[in-house]
Amino acid sequence: MRPGNAALPAAGCGNVLPVKSMQPGGRTKKNCGHLQLKVRGKYMTKIRTRFAPSPTGRMHVGNLRTALYAYLIAKHEGGDFLLRIEDTDQVRLMEGAVDIINRTMEKTGLEHDEGPDKDGGYGPYIQSERCAQGIYKKYARQLIDQGDAYCCFCGEKELEGMKRIVAGKEISIYDKRCASIPKEEAARRVAAGEPYVVRFNMPTEGQTTFHDVIYGDITVDNAEMEDLILIKSDGFPTYNFANVVDDHLMGITHVVRGNEYLSSAPKYNRIYEAFGWEIPTYVHCPLITDENHQKLSKRSGHSSFEDLLDQGFVAEAVVNYVALLGWSPSDNREIFSLAELIEAFDYHHMSKSPAVFDIQKLRWMNSEYIKNMPEDEFYEIALPYMQEVLDGDYDFRKIASMVKTRIEVFPEIRDHIDFFREVPPYDTSMYKNKKWKTTEESCKQILTELLPVLEGQEDYSNDPLYETLTAYASEKGIKSGSVMWAVRTALSGKQTTPTGATGIMEIIGKEETLKRIRDAIAIL
Repeated sequence: MRPGNAALPAAGCGNVLPVKSMQPGGRTKKNCGHLQLKVRGKYMTKIRTRFAPSPTGRMHVGNLRTALYAYLIAKHEGGDFLLRIEDTDQVRLMEGAVDIINRTMEKTGLEHDEGPDKDGGYGPYIQSERCAQGIYKKYARQLIDQGDAYCCFCGEKELEGMKRIVAGKEISIYDKRCASIPKEEAARRVAAGEPYVVRFNMPTEGQTTFHDVIYGDITVDNAEMEDLILIKSDGFPTYNFANVVDDHLMGITHVVRGNEYLSSAPKYNRIYEAFGWEIPTYVHCPLITDENHQKLSKRSGHSSFEDLLDQGFVAEAVVNYVALLGWSPSDNREIFSLAELIEAFDYHHMSKSPAVFDIQKLRWMNSEYIKNMPEDEFYEIALPYMQEVLDGDYDFRKIASMVKTRIEVFPEIRDHIDFFREVPPYDTSMYKNKKWKTTEESCKQILTELLPVLEGQEDYSNDPLYETLTAYASEKGIKSGSVMWAVRTALSGKQTTPTGATGIMEIIGKEETLKRIRDAIAIL
């Protein structure tokens, strides 16, 4: 399903030809060290960045980082951050994906200044709607008129014959055979309904050099650059062409994207130069890999933002961690709020080296966010997890306070509290503890002697229970830790619990406490 104009015809947005003479687009100039883009008669003097996702599914961590860096670059300098939906690849569109994008931006706090719902005067901000207005065809016509582009009528059979094996890889380099077709003949063939695409006429000699803030100057031989397609046979622009046109028309000063697009930058620059447009500042982000230094993929289970939320990570922690995947502050600080990231972020300090997505590091960072979360907010998030495990009359607020500092992600709550419902099967060797010098026999004696004492205990809140157990230990001349170990093991059947013996007794109450102690004595 395509967002935007649902009535857009399947054939695209009309023919490129006949060719019309057009004047070159808006020129630009430099002033006082700040890029000034002339857009629709106005000069843009502040930084403008954009995040331009394709609505094809959940947002990958790499895409989230691109959005975050674009946002931080703009906001650090008091600039504008735009959201643009790039839906020209009709085959890969997924229904509901635009909602996922909007939801992700909202949850991460990356509020855009302009976008589909906030027209800043440079809309529409959905490419299919821009296509319906004929924007891309207009600029394709201009390039054809200038001799910088041409209509290509080659079908699959012709293109198949151009494939070559280079360095063990099969590649296809278009041989420009349609570039020599006279414009009049091309117009006639288009009018006759012959399928075609529009290709950019790349130079075949010399070199193209471009500058990236992170990677410096990069030079490629023009002979290596194929005549890239600008307008597809369905009438929609390619990603490459639509990006250049939209970035110029929307006054984008800094283009932030993954380094997989480094090889495409020279092609983009040729299009900018053909129009006489200012080339934006390029900021290419380093690759993100998994712990095995392989490109992060869906198989990792944590490749998308929503994957991580589903696994119990906090949105703010994910944003904080993603900010550090390719950038680090000068003071090596690790915990940042979004406002603090805006203040500290300097894209000149980004790294060229691949960034490793370390899920254990993210888990640690998430635990820090959970520990510092307001009690009410934590309780609201934790409650559904507790209710999955405990279906009785429990003091959930008290249980929440017990587990808050012990978990790294929210689903861990289940394993921390399941013993409140019932004691799991356990081996009696668990009663042995070197620190407290307990054995199965000594613990059986402690529990047997304590049972009548606890039967007579009326107040089952934590402090009175603690006084009772420590008084028993003092009377018997044994360490209170030995008593607590015996009781806690009997009540939980676990090596570790989010609270001690008396905390457990307070939660489960007198009747259940006495039942579990009697059961433990029988087992021992």
